Amino acid sequence: MDDTSSDRARLAATAAADKGATEITILDVAEVLRIVDCFVIVSASNARMVRAVAEEVEDRIRQASGESPRSVEGLDDLRWVLIDYGDVVVHVFLDEVRAYYELERLWGDVPRVSWEGEERHPVAR
Repeated sequence: MDDTSSDRARLAATAAADKGATEITILDVAEVLRIVDCFVIVSASNARMVRAVAEEVEDRIRQASGESPRSVEGLDDLRWVLIDYGDVVVHVFLDEVRAYYELERLWGDVPRVSWEGEERHPVAR
């Protein structure tokens, strides 16, 4: 994983936290997937918050780098929004949808990436 990817992932995590997302995790999937460096996985308590978090992540990254996502999926039902930046993929989940898919369990053998603010937003493990 390169510095640009880790910086983008940390910025996404911080933006999500600032907007009220919980259980924020960054996974370094570069060695396993080779086409993506990081997954940023966050939870939101309701559909309105899912949208707000997704928009905040997009806004912050656009302000910092001028970059827009390659694609955004899930804005129709706001249960799982996937924001794809190529090297970083941000997953914004409704709490119950995240519990159902358990991405952290699926990718349990990959390293986690620390980010500023992590101690204020611990992940239940």
